[in-house]
Amino acid sequence: MFELIFLGTSSSAPSVNRGLSAHIILHRQYRFLLDCGEGTQRQILKSGLGFKRLNKVLLTHGHLDHILGLGGLVSTLSRWENLEHLDIFGGRSALNRVHDLLFNVVFPGRMAPVEIDLQPLQPGQIIVEDDKFTLSAFPVHHRGPDCFGFLFEEKAHRQFRAGKAEKLGVPFGPERAQLVQGQAVELADGRIIQSDEVLGPAVPGTRYVHIGDVGYTGNLLEICRHADTLVIESTYLEEEADMASKFGHLTAAKAAYLAREAGVKSLILTHLSRRYRERDIRNEARSIFPNTYVARDLDHFQITRDGAKRLKKNRA
Repeated sequence: MFELIFLGTSSSAPSVNRGLSAHIILHRQYRFLLDCGEGTQRQILKSGLGFKRLNKVLLTHGHLDHILGLGGLVSTLSRWENLEHLDIFGGRSALNRVHDLLFNVVFPGRMAPVEIDLQPLQPGQIIVEDDKFTLSAFPVHHRGPDCFGFLFEEKAHRQFRAGKAEKLGVPFGPERAQLVQGQAVELADGRIIQSDEVLGPAVPGTRYVHIGDVGYTGNLLEICRHADTLVIESTYLEEEADMASKFGHLTAAKAAYLAREAGVKSLILTHLSRRYRERDIRNEARSIFPNTYVARDLDHFQITRDGAKRLKKNRA
């Protein structure tokens, strides 16, 4: 399961009700900030999440509406939070702009009080992996080089069949833990119990795809296929498809067609132009892919194998 909080959902410039692109993704002990538009740190405070353990930043690309909030956020983290290290992942062009922002503007001529590691991404790169979860990056086509989307994916797991273990005489304790880990155990009477005897079939984990600004979807079908949730931009309506193509963005309809063709369970649209009403974006997408949400600032979603579920705002 993943939790996703939208901090900003507007494109290019903020509106009265929408800030610029930023999201927080929660999974077990992990916290990721994905993009960091102007005003992000205030949105983090309004969300109730706070800054603790917010030490990994993922950047989709280097346009200012996705990175400009890093200056203020990093300044705050270095002054007031107990943070020793910050990893910022992105394409080289994005990181070059971040470097100029942080080391020529925020910390000019001096060492930053927090260790900042700018980590260039490569297509297919695994950013984080443990025994239960993988986060990887994949290339997308927007304006300019080095644009990325991100795949958050739980690993398949096998459920422990307690009733079967009891019938086999496996006691409570470390023996059961070993079997869950796929190891064989020897019981007190000398019998060897294999993990396959007490573990059920593999159950796929949750698959969540997050794509920022993008103008071409032809290379995204496979990465999105059978995703439980797809988050993607919807800057334009189909009536202005030519303008969307010119500026490297999607319409609500094209995002919905991708979701339908890829067989995803739920679609969440973000990065909305101020020129449209939310209901027009929602209606255009739902006419093609019914299980569509249009994100609002501070929306909080739970993402599971059943798709996305919108929770209450302002998570405590």
